[in-house]
Amino acid sequence: MPTKELSNPCMECKDVEATLDIRKRQLCSDCYKRFLAYKIIRRTDGYRFKKNQSTRPKLLLPLSLGVSSSVLLHVLDSQIQRQLAKPIGAKVPFDLLVFVIEPSTIATSDNLHQQNYDLVLERFSTHAHTRLSIHDIFDYIPDMKEVMLEYAGSQFVDDSSKSNKDRLAAFRNSITTATSQTDLDYVLLTRLIVAVAQKNECEAIVWGDSDTRLAAKALAGVSKGRGASMTWQVSDGMSPWGIRFEFPLRDLYKTELEQYESLCQELSGVVIPDPPLPDNVLTKNLSIDELMMRYVQTQGAKYPGVMANVARTANKLQPSSSDDSITCSLCGGLIGNVKGNTGVTVTSQSGGNQGSKFCYGCIRSRPDPTR
Repeated sequence: MPTKELSNPCMECKDVEATLDIRKRQLCSDCYKRFLAYKIIRRTDGYRFKKNQSTRPKLLLPLSLGVSSSVLLHVLDSQIQRQLAKPIGAKVPFDLLVFVIEPSTIATSDNLHQQNYDLVLERFSTHAHTRLSIHDIFDYIPDMKEVMLEYAGSQFVDDSSKSNKDRLAAFRNSITTATSQTDLDYVLLTRLIVAVAQKNECEAIVWGDSDTRLAAKALAGVSKGRGASMTWQVSDGMSPWGIRFEFPLRDLYKTELEQYESLCQELSGVVIPDPPLPDNVLTKNLSIDELMMRYVQTQGAKYPGVMANVARTANKLQPSSSDDSITCSLCGGLIGNVKGNTGVTVTSQSGGNQGSKFCYGCIRSRPDPTR
């Protein structure tokens, strides 16, 4: 019986009709998913369990319940499930710890995050899961209260009788500008994620940042005076805390990840959609991070290659070779990342003699007008 002639065969398998376009290639849904999965898995191959290892490597995956980190979880879970389905003797490449910071403790939202998280627990039950609130940072980093008090300056008065949640909320509210608020939240999130990875003896953190996100972070970071920290904020390699940062989605655009999500039934109901971008919002009310993300998303649709080069160029940056470099007490960035700047030392309000040193980027975000 003659095979049915295809009007637009998949350029990969050539067995079925192509339904999706990716980088000038027409693919069927299965080949599309394999293409994206290959891009991701090849960047985690270095953490595969090896014969000379006594224990499997453990990776921490921060899950924001957004499309990018959810796709990353799905791909890595599928890889592990394929190994588990093989006969005895097959090796699971690594253990995965899925970590969620409760979104409602960072920003107010009407989304039912509990339902999304319950689906994650149900559909990805093979892995260990942890969920914390942003104010749990005080439990994981005991000296963070003092560092934040010093960072806030004389304009902020801390009330030790309040709960950790209320104390952190008061501190965040003391930051007056949108850029500084967003910048501080990113620093706190990173520090908490790193602390959880350290406590659970993880070898690396696999971030769900797409090429689009990395390009926006690079542009925003330089604009905020955090250029020195780009070597680990957008690049694969060692972070200041002795945990490697890996970005397996760095070769993929956000639109490509959204197409992948639409093909996966396992992600239905898991992903929290991004709120629509209002057209009439005043630019002055947006943070630098939000402005850069808008710019990359709009220009990336027209010139994807140009936006991709931003993240690729940042990934070529080399970290400082000095082992005795002083790092920022708050964000971990290098002190003296701008010519002529040696950071600032702030004496603790509690009367201690040992003060904290902050980098140029953190100095710019401090709420104290006398900085």
